[in-house]
Amino acid sequence: MNAIRVWDLPTRLFHWTLALLVLVLVITGNVGGNAMVWHFRCGYAVLSLLLFRLLWGFVGGHWSRWRQLSCTPSALRQYFSAQSSQQRYLGHNPIGSLSVIALMSLLLLQVATGLFSDDEIANAGPLTVWVSESIVSMTTQWHKGFGKGLVLLLIAIHVGAILWYFVKKKENLSRAMLWGDKSSESPATASLDRPLDWLKALLCLALVAALVFVLINAVPSSL
Repeated sequence: MNAIRVWDLPTRLFHWTLALLVLVLVITGNVGGNAMVWHFRCGYAVLSLLLFRLLWGFVGGHWSRWRQLSCTPSALRQYFSAQSSQQRYLGHNPIGSLSVIALMSLLLLQVATGLFSDDEIANAGPLTVWVSESIVSMTTQWHKGFGKGLVLLLIAIHVGAILWYFVKKKENLSRAMLWGDKSSESPATASLDRPLDWLKALLCLALVAALVFVLINAVPSSL
């Protein structure tokens, strides 16, 4: 068996930091009150992470790139066929690829609606001044209701899939996301994971964080 570096350090840090921030967001959103200060801060951090991951999908490690997501109709048919039932994937399998796209898209939508939400008590998103009251009402309803429920549902499915792989297939997906390596019976392309790549990731993160800072402070000059 060959140890292949699949998940580079920036991808692994993104994954676990995002998981922690989403947990804090759920807790602070339910607590409300003064905890909403941290709810907003964590929301901005999640937006920065998601934008970083979008960018890292083009310039990051081999297995973290978007072109490695195998979720075409033909890939899905092959995945569910009997012939490939025992096939192991170094990167995300077709269902995992769909899960990544769905969860990131939903989280991006959830954060975006939070920017335009207003609880009509003491907390309002920084971009509510840009849109009409009807849009604020719509985004608030989504953010606090259906959108939040969908996020929790997808997270539950994600955790359930990891447990299913661990119990049924004896494959520890979490360990690979912790340490970066997976075992392969044959040689395979490894993701670059050097200090130079970490520096590139830091530059990408600094760029998107600056964009988020500008966005949340983009108040019309007439106000």
